[in-house]
Amino acid sequence: MSDHPRDRFDLAPHQDAERAFTDALSRGRLHHAWMLTGVEGVGKATFAYRAARRLLGAEPDPSRGELGARPMDPVSQLVSAQSHPDLMILERAGEGAKLKRNISVDQARELPEFFSMSPSRARYRVAIIDAADDLNMNAANALLKVLEEPPERGVLFLVTHAPGRLLPTIRSRCRRLNFPNWTVEALGALVSRQAGLADEEAGRIAAMAAGSPAAALMLAGDQMLELDRLARGWVNDGRADIAEEIAQAAKFRGADGPENFDRLFDRLMAAVKDRAASSSGREAAAWSETWSRLSVMPDQVSGINLDRADVLAAAMAEIGRAQRIGAA
Repeated sequence: MSDHPRDRFDLAPHQDAERAFTDALSRGRLHHAWMLTGVEGVGKATFAYRAARRLLGAEPDPSRGELGARPMDPVSQLVSAQSHPDLMILERAGEGAKLKRNISVDQARELPEFFSMSPSRARYRVAIIDAADDLNMNAANALLKVLEEPPERGVLFLVTHAPGRLLPTIRSRCRRLNFPNWTVEALGALVSRQAGLADEEAGRIAAMAAGSPAAALMLAGDQMLELDRLARGWVNDGRADIAEEIAQAAKFRGADGPENFDRLFDRLMAAVKDRAASSSGREAAAWSETWSRLSVMPDQVSGINLDRADVLAAAMAEIGRAQRIGAA
């Protein structure tokens, strides 16, 4: 499966959501703004692109689900190439692989001009905001102005992992579609099918993915599996040594450094969380406190520019402290 939702054609995130959308479209009751809610990685952006292709006139492909479209259709090709004139995307993507801190007001202010123009190739103009949680306050207010005056033949999709963070006035002007977590069974089947793993390994990954197909497929990669084994060894068996830490910290340098750090830290936090859940009494409290301390460290890296190797060392010190309490 491709990394980006705009290129996903064979993953139908939620049949009920797709059915609700197509029903509104066929009845001529298409709402101008759709708020797509659920945990990160559950398929909300994938749905938004599937719905956008339908509105932009891609040829339907029922074998790929309610909103399925042919990948080789000209509309699908334009969407994948990010060159369809009737589709606008607001996201944090910056130059290269670097992400911006938020979606700026300048980006949001492009929406009124975009919707003021008539569709050039399709019946509708479509905008996807992925994710609306990333709008800064001024950008949110700029979006609100668009919602207050719904564009003719314009449709907005707001992807949100935390709808409570959005302005109430934004939420009240959107039709909400909720995307429930996938079951462990469904995730296991997806991992088995996409990654070709044995049922036992696929089931273990599914249990770790917290209902998110994107997380499950990421975990199914060889690198993530190895990082997960390493992190759980450090947390559960106390096998960490300075040579291992140095080897991992060396991977935090260079263009791939931030991603390598995030992946290892994600697995460390998951291992600590599971250790807290499986412990009791004073030991459980120690691991819960460790998880809380670790949870703020990634933001400190980006917020105050801390060295990633130093942050890993601090995390390992916190893990060691919890291990000593558990052994006492």
